[in-house]
Amino acid sequence: MEYVSRVPRPPLDGLIDDLYYLEGVPPYARLTLPPMPAALLIVNLGAPFLIRAGTEIETTEYADGCVITTPTRAFEFGYPLRTRSVGVHVKPWGLAPFLPMPAAELCDRPVPVEQVWGRPATAELRDRLATADGPHEMLTLLEEELIRRLCETAGLGLVRHASSVIAATSGAVAIDDLRTSAGVSSTHLAQRFKQLVGVTPKRLARTHRFAATVFSINPAESTDWAELASRAGYFDQAHFGHEFRAFTGLTPTRYVDVRRRFLREHPGHVFDGWPLPTD
Repeated sequence: MEYVSRVPRPPLDGLIDDLYYLEGVPPYARLTLPPMPAALLIVNLGAPFLIRAGTEIETTEYADGCVITTPTRAFEFGYPLRTRSVGVHVKPWGLAPFLPMPAAELCDRPVPVEQVWGRPATAELRDRLATADGPHEMLTLLEEELIRRLCETAGLGLVRHASSVIAATSGAVAIDDLRTSAGVSSTHLAQRFKQLVGVTPKRLARTHRFAATVFSINPAESTDWAELASRAGYFDQAHFGHEFRAFTGLTPTRYVDVRRRFLREHPGHVFDGWPLPTD
């Protein structure tokens, strides 16, 4: 697959990790994306793709793309034989200035881009992207669109600072310490987080801790799960296992098996970091 990415220029770099272009044949027809402390915006330029947000939710088709706020559950993506899109990997608070609704309304509910930006504007953007002269021009067009849509957002500084502390500690900071240092009540902090991130600071901290722990696993080596759980601050190995199943639907050992399968079948693939083949 062809994958091109770059960090946007200020002020977007305070909201967005990177802009990306993706085209090619996916490694598997279905991939599971476990929760990450991040949001996602995809503008689709190829055949529709599918998303299933939880086992109790029906699979939904997305033709123009989708917007996903910071999730609390794994999503299953169903890809066409060949995919083509541009997208944005967004910091947890980074979608808020582009949304016409509170982020909490979209929590674990991916919505089409047109539901956020309107059908005419989305169609016009997709047309411009589809006729652009290569990936770099496409990313520039998307960057310009985001800058044009950037709005002032009340409480963003508070949430950005608290989220940055959570990230720096891999979720180990006490939420009450965040409230105290910010000089606000627990209720106010939680409300701002749900409005701008979609989840509470406690939930975001759980996701950061889980992500940091999983990224520390080397699937090529054996893992001492009790030691890993203790080092990550989980109460015990059983607590870690429960969290793992809640986030991925897999046991830790099954996760490693699936990761090994991906690396074995598609070494060096652009998707080899976090998505998993869906059994």
